[in-house]
Amino acid sequence: MGLAELQEYKCPCCGGAIAFDSGIQKMKCPFCDTEFEMETLASYDSELRNEQEDNMNWEMPAGSQWQDGETDGLRTYVCKSCGGEIVGDENMAATACPFCGNAVVIMGQFSGALKPDYVIPFKLDKKAAKEALNNHYKGKRFLPDVFKDQNHIDEVKGVYVPFWLFDADAEAKIRYKTTRVRAWSDSNYNYTETSYYAVTRAGNIRFERVPVDGSSKMADDLMESIEPYDFSEALDFQTAYLAGYVADKYDVDAEQSIERANDRIKKSTEDNFAETVQGYTSVIPESTSVRLQNGRAKYALYPVWLLNTAWNGNHYTFAMNGQTGKLVGDLPLDKSTYRKWLFGLWGIASAVAFGISYLLWLV
Repeated sequence: MGLAELQEYKCPCCGGAIAFDSGIQKMKCPFCDTEFEMETLASYDSELRNEQEDNMNWEMPAGSQWQDGETDGLRTYVCKSCGGEIVGDENMAATACPFCGNAVVIMGQFSGALKPDYVIPFKLDKKAAKEALNNHYKGKRFLPDVFKDQNHIDEVKGVYVPFWLFDADAEAKIRYKTTRVRAWSDSNYNYTETSYYAVTRAGNIRFERVPVDGSSKMADDLMESIEPYDFSEALDFQTAYLAGYVADKYDVDAEQSIERANDRIKKSTEDNFAETVQGYTSVIPESTSVRLQNGRAKYALYPVWLLNTAWNGNHYTFAMNGQTGKLVGDLPLDKSTYRKWLFGLWGIASAVAFGISYLLWLV
């Protein structure tokens, strides 16, 4: 590498332009005074030149198709309020939308969607969902009374939520800027020495069944919060599993779910690699390259118990994993009760402060 190239090189520590210092026969940054050996910079520059961008492309399969007669007993229902479309069997009575609670109307014979490859049947019933919700309420002193009303618990509904499951082999390479800080002192001064390092990690990770929900009505963070599911209990899909439940008809296809899958795969890769970088004061990732191979997606239905209710003009959704029982959901705050509690707490604090002040005055 020529001298002209090195003089234009950016300091790995602060980003400033570095130059050759003839006095010390090293490269030196005039902004942070960091010194570099020529061989170190040459190796670092070679590393930068060989870095690759992400390559996270997928081959989308056509998916399984419904066979003649398989959908004869299925009906499609649509909510006139939120537009949610669900699938149930022909014996399903009039029901409420599992997404917003409003009435749904039958649209006719089901058609036009891919057949799920797998289904995880409901393992927990409505009673278990009610108990989990009651436990979720316990200890919430600022919860409005309406949420403790049993009438709202009866609105829990079992829904098979569509998920795209992504498999892929990931080849990754991540470069980190790290530091080690050493501090010491003598009789006159305190000293701090910061050493900078470029650390690289590279390897392969196999991802299997990374889930991305295929429903725009279901918040991704809500569905991810009730993970994981135990896929060892998954079965080949049959329409019989829909009896007594409804299935959300996916409106986000596999290709539209790729970005979310890539985000999850990349973050998991970065987290796993970062755990191997130990013994440094600070670790900052500077470059990440994730390249996928053998990427494919499958379609599955996962069991979810849903509760949708409204209070004070706001909509609240609770979700419980129908296999494991994990329940999540935000609870509203009864501001009136909270203000009374806060006022009481402020009064106690004021009384304590006054008491301390009075004792000090006596002293």
